[in-house]
Amino acid sequence: MMRILLFLATNFAILLVAGVVLNLLGFDSIMAANGVDLNLSALLVFCAVFGFGGSLISLFISKWMAKRGTGTVIIEQPRGADETWLVQTVKELAAEAGIGMPEVGIFPSQASNAFATGWNRNNALVAVSAGLLERFSRDEARAVLAHEIGHVANGDMVTMTLIQGVVNTFVLFFSRIIGHTVDRVIFKNERGYGIGYWVTTIIAQIILSFLASMLVMWFSRWREYRADAAGASLASTGAMVAALERLRAEQGLPQDMPSEMVAFGISEQMKANATRLFSSHPPLEDRIRALRENAG
Repeated sequence: MMRILLFLATNFAILLVAGVVLNLLGFDSIMAANGVDLNLSALLVFCAVFGFGGSLISLFISKWMAKRGTGTVIIEQPRGADETWLVQTVKELAAEAGIGMPEVGIFPSQASNAFATGWNRNNALVAVSAGLLERFSRDEARAVLAHEIGHVANGDMVTMTLIQGVVNTFVLFFSRIIGHTVDRVIFKNERGYGIGYWVTTIIAQIILSFLASMLVMWFSRWREYRADAAGASLASTGAMVAALERLRAEQGLPQDMPSEMVAFGISEQMKANATRLFSSHPPLEDRIRALRENAG
């Protein structure tokens, strides 16, 4: 499954830059007719346009960014038995899931990982690490690919875009309300905006974006369970469990996927309990347990 930290980082950068530029250019002054109060309806529309704009840009360039971020090499003509098997397996799984044939690639990492990304279910990218292809059995690797195809078939990237768009909208909306309130109440500016508004809005936007990412990461964890279920349906529960068990056995090995891409992979190194709210993946133990309970 591929997609979040890079997606989030891109969104955050777009929102931050857009917020600063709009503030400096004065396009942020959506005021009521009296020149004192905010026009909340106009502000909400304004924030929705820019909030969804950031997430849509992230979605449409996700494949390009994933290729560059991981060094993925697309298989145009398979060379050797492994590449032939990989392309054929993705083709079979895609047909079974009812989606278009994705691009298939391999990225140079000895850590066992894989990802899928793309702006729609019929124009996706599925890639695996060289390490996974070398060490996993064919059944285990097929289950991993089925998991990634499950993300594509479930439309996870589009759903993520909608959620991120809503989150972006309200981050922009409430940060400007906070900035407006601080400027009026604390800095006593009765008309127009002073420095208090600009500084407070930017700080509030950063803080609210950080807090809102917990909601996005919750969805990311939830969709991992759905992709595991899809993988079990396409490959078999036993193979999906075996693949996750293999990933768990390798958890102590260095994860050399770029940090901004980790949330797009099938697994991530688990963080301390205090930061679990910001983890893009549930613990592998929980995912294995869920598969076994569903099978039972």
